[in-house]
Order: sequence, then C-alpha cells, then structure tokens
Amino acid sequence: MKPSLQLKLSQHLTLTPQLQQSIRLLQLSTLELNQELERFLQDNPLLERDEDGEEAAPVAPPPTAEGPLTADTQEYDSGAVTSTVEAPPEDFDEAPVDMPEVPDVEAEPAREAMDEPDWVDEGSYSSSGSNTDGEDNDFPQVASGGPSLREHLMWQLNIANLPRRDKQLAALVVDSLDDDGYFKQDLEELAAMLPAELDADADDIQIALRHVQQLEPAGVAARTLAECLQLQLEAFPADVPYRAEALAIVKGHLDALAARDYARLKKVLRCEDDVLREVQRLITSLNPRPGLVFSKEEARYVVADVLVRKIKGAWVASLNPDAMPKLRINRMYADILSRNRDSSFQQLSGQLQEAKWLIKNVQQRFDTILRVSQCIVDRQRHFFEHGEVAMRPLVLREIAEILGLHESTVSRVTTQKFMLTPRGIFELKYFFGSHVSTETGGACSATAIRALIKQLVGEEDSRRPLSDSQISEILGKQGIVVARRTIAKYRESLQILPVNLRKTI
Repeated sequence: MKPSLQLKLSQHLTLTPQLQQSIRLLQLSTLELNQELERFLQDNPLLERDEDGEEAAPVAPPPTAEGPLTADTQEYDSGAVTSTVEAPPEDFDEAPVDMPEVPDVEAEPAREAMDEPDWVDEGSYSSSGSNTDGEDNDFPQVASGGPSLREHLMWQLNIANLPRRDKQLAALVVDSLDDDGYFKQDLEELAAMLPAELDADADDIQIALRHVQQLEPAGVAARTLAECLQLQLEAFPADVPYRAEALAIVKGHLDALAARDYARLKKVLRCEDDVLREVQRLITSLNPRPGLVFSKEEARYVVADVLVRKIKGAWVASLNPDAMPKLRINRMYADILSRNRDSSFQQLSGQLQEAKWLIKNVQQRFDTILRVSQCIVDRQRHFFEHGEVAMRPLVLREIAEILGLHESTVSRVTTQKFMLTPRGIFELKYFFGSHVSTETGGACSATAIRALIKQLVGEEDSRRPLSDSQISEILGKQGIVVARRTIAKYRESLQILPVNLRKTI
C-alpha cells in the first residue's frame, strides 16, 4: 500500500497528576493515608505538619485542570481551597448524653497499669530509671508481655527430674508444637532429623512426647482434639463427677457428640438426659486450644473517620479531629521563594506547587467523606434509633444521585472508612445492602432480615430449634417473603449452626 497522511478527530480524557492524586487519596484508609503523607513529608521540604497550631503560610488556590472531567472526578472541581471543613452551627456544640465516651489510653490510670511490673526481681532496675550507682538509665522501660508457650514449657522441663538426654528430646518436641499447643509432626520424620550422637528413634521421641504431655497447661502436645480433651480429663482428680463418662465419650464417641446424636450417646453410656447433660457440660468446659493463652497477638484498633451524635433530636455526622492530619506550607521556604523568582529555585517552586495540591486534595477528601457520611446518616436514621431491624435498603447509586457524585467515588469513600456511633463502630459499607420485596410492595434490607433471623434463633427453644423452613414461614407471616435457601445463606453469614447442631437435651 502507498503511504499517506490522514487527519482524524477524536475526543479522549486525560487525567492530570493532580486528579489522579485526588482519586488515590480518596480510597486510602486512615492508616494508609498517614503512611502516604509521611512519604510526602520526607520528600518535600515545603510541606510540614501543623502540630503547634501556628498560623500557616498562605496557600493560593492551584489552577483547575483544563479539559472535561468525567463523572468520576467532577466533584473535585471546587475552585478555591478552604482551610477547614465547614463546622456545624454553634448550637450543635453540646455533646449528647447518650454518646459513648471513647477511652483515653493516655490517661493516668492506664499508664500506671501499663508501667507497673507484675513482679520485681532482686537486682532489677528501679522504676525511677536509675541504677544502684545513682546514674541515669538510658534504656526505655518496656512492659513485658509474659512468657511464651515454649518458655513456659522449657521452664518446667528445666526443673523436672529427668536425664539430660530426655530433656533434649523433650525440648525438641516443645520446639515442634504449633501456636495452639498441638504436636503435628510425624515421629519417624522427626527421628530422622536428629543428629547421630543422640542415637534416638521414634520410640524415644514417643517417650519424650509423654513427658511433655504431663506439663502444664493440661492438654498440651496432643496430636488430635480427642487426645487433647482426654489429657485434660485425666488431669482431673478421680472424684470429679461424670469424669469416667466424659472420658468414654472423648475416647470413642466424640464425633457423635459433635453431631448432637444424643440417642446414640445415651445408649453407649446407659444413662438418662440429666446425666448426659452434665457430661456434655463437663466436656464443653475444656480448652480445645491450650496453647492459645500464651499467644502474643496485638490488638489492632480502628480509628473512626466520622463521629455520629444525636444533637437536639437530629443525627449529625462530624469528622473525627484525631483522624485528620494537619498540614501546612513551611514558612521559611515560602518566604525564600517569594523573594527569589529566578531559575535556580525552580525545583522548590515545583515542590511548593505539589504541597499546595496535596493540602487541597486532603481537604477535599475529608469534605467528601463528611458529605457521604451525613447523607448515609440521613437515609439510615431509623437504624440509629431502633437498631439493625430498622435498617432500610440502600445502594451506592442512591447516595451518588443525591450528592451529584459518581458511584465509583461513593464506593471509594465507603471503603475502609469507619463511623463511630452510639451503637458501635461500623464501616460505611455496612449501611449498604440488597433488599427483599415484601407483600405490601415495599422492601426490606438484607441486614434487617439477618437481625430478625438472629433474634428468632436467640429466642427459640433449644430442645426444638427452628429449621430454615420454619424461619421462612415466620418471616412470611410478617410480610417478608424469603426463600429457604436465602435463610440458609444469611444464617451461615451470621455463623449460626444448622438446626441439628443447635439442638440440646
């Protein structure tokens, strides 16, 4: 073919870096936002945190991006930069009585409880942070989390009257335990891994395993759940009521107990309902994961982005000041740039523009979160008054149409953003859900149906629990038509057992 030139007109959208940053910041959680801001603070000397409350350098509004905007980004074309989010009227300043207090981890009693040691050994450093010579100790005092499972078992082995070789093999067994305290290693494989100088086989490891199983906590180093429960029952005194019957069930009929096959168990034990009930209570009081009490899992706290309070009869959403970063332009560098406009300061000028855009985008992020949160509160006000049973159906499109945003923007706002309410802390996505039609032509939220199922199961007769079909019929009498399969799906999401596993004697 002969080469030729052609002129073609087309329309396309190009997102500027500023708009891309706005979208990215909007979908970040509070933790991810702080990490992102720390990166900007390290890379940009024009940006700093406003921690002392001083007046920041004036920030001129950055120019708006030229070209058309999609519905996904049209809410960011807001013009001038505002330094703070608009506050509610002055008559909303009073906190309601029913608002739960957030515990202050920095309070004096909490710090005293964290700093106070469980025991003080002789020769240890005093709480004043100085040693016996009167010199200051530069080492920080860190609260101890207690011994681990391995440390607890090794301490018992060290004081046990065992030969040195048996202690070495027992220590090997201890090192092979998982976090729950179970021994899942094969004895033959473990014996093959031992050095030749120990001269140990599977039988020797079996003996070492028995030594470890005699240690505290009872049930540790078990290979199965049945063995774990058996070890705990054998550790009880012989005069404990129903100990023999519980051992008989644990050794050979634990599957029947799990399946609630009470007829089979009564036939095996040759007992009545009251005896079987006490045996079941004894078995369920045991700990199936004895090593879990020594785990050192740190609690992960959620910082709410929005606070919801009832003020003068109206539910009002406000931003959490603890979750809002305070940024400003560095005054010293801003003064230098204002006095020097030559090309040598071109890099600082670019960083100043980036800092302005970041401050503006962070402000717009929280402004959008507040707008969406207040709209959710307005639509779900019955939930805040009456609980989950009053939750109404809500979809992202409904919020987007009210606020003039795109559904993808609302989706970004409600992802990993949390709301603190008098009924607890919830992710914003919790207030959205599908609906089920009612006989009157209305709609019922899936969250409300789950709450009704949970309420029905909680009030049922444990000897005659409600089946999924019976729950469906009860809801049908209330005008909520839900299929049995839907009931089963909602019940599983609530982690409620089937009818045969909820039955008691």
